[in-house]
Amino acid sequence: MIRYYKSIDSKLEKLNSFESGCWINLVEPNQSEINEISNLLDIDVENIKSALDEEERSRIDVEDNHTLILIDIPVDESDAKSSHYSTIPLGIIIVDNAIITVCTAQSKILNDFIVGHIKDFYTYKKTRFILQILHKNASYYLHYLRRINKMTTIIEREIHKSMKNKELIQLLELEKSLVYFSTSLKANELVLNKMVRTTSIKKYSDDEDLLEDVIVENRQAVEMATIYGDILSRIMDAFSAIISNNQNNVMQFLTSVTLIFSIPTIVSGFFGMNVQGIPFANDVNGFWLVLLITTLMCLIITFFMSRNKLL
Repeated sequence: MIRYYKSIDSKLEKLNSFESGCWINLVEPNQSEINEISNLLDIDVENIKSALDEEERSRIDVEDNHTLILIDIPVDESDAKSSHYSTIPLGIIIVDNAIITVCTAQSKILNDFIVGHIKDFYTYKKTRFILQILHKNASYYLHYLRRINKMTTIIEREIHKSMKNKELIQLLELEKSLVYFSTSLKANELVLNKMVRTTSIKKYSDDEDLLEDVIVENRQAVEMATIYGDILSRIMDAFSAIISNNQNNVMQFLTSVTLIFSIPTIVSGFFGMNVQGIPFANDVNGFWLVLLITTLMCLIITFFMSRNKLL
């Protein structure tokens, strides 16, 4: 899908075709759309396709007539059953008279620009546009990291009362999300540092504060991802031990109960033998006497097992 946008009178307008100074947004483009943009702006097809490869690393490539910036953006893949976050590549291609974004899905980051949530956004100010994308990207990382931390706290409370693996699986999914975030954020940090040194991307004094904010936000996101990852890993180790200990306690309790209830079975087996000389065989109260003896034996064993913390 190809969409053309341009800032006209401080408003973002949707265009029907290409105009100089516009923003071209490619979302999951097919081959014909890729070829169309490639021929229109003389861009290598492989540079456009690189943003559609989920395994592509974050980087900056400077060509003769364009510059490619690849970064990883966060994606919320949660559903009703689980909470999971991942990252996908976002390609930003800068040419003389336009800026192009390429992604495999419509992201919330770019959607914020389309609906007008970003202040001082102009399609023809390409350097500022890139910094605004990077700043918004870091903000979404921080937002999702805080959400992961809240979900970890909720699961931590639930796992105190549970012996099932459901909560541990949820923690494992969150830990995997943090690994994705941490790896992508570190790669984005390298891209940001290289972008500062790249001469093909023009620097303006008006954007210095925004650039500093981007660096600070990204660094904060890296630190948060690392800290939350360490915390979550230790929580999983601790609660794995707790769940294992709870299962051992249950098995110990069931074993003790089985031992106690085996006593009536043993006693009734002795008194059920079809031989002469069974005690209380001719006594009218024989049944109640045997029942009383069995109950006393069960109580005595229960007392000693409780005293030794075996029950």
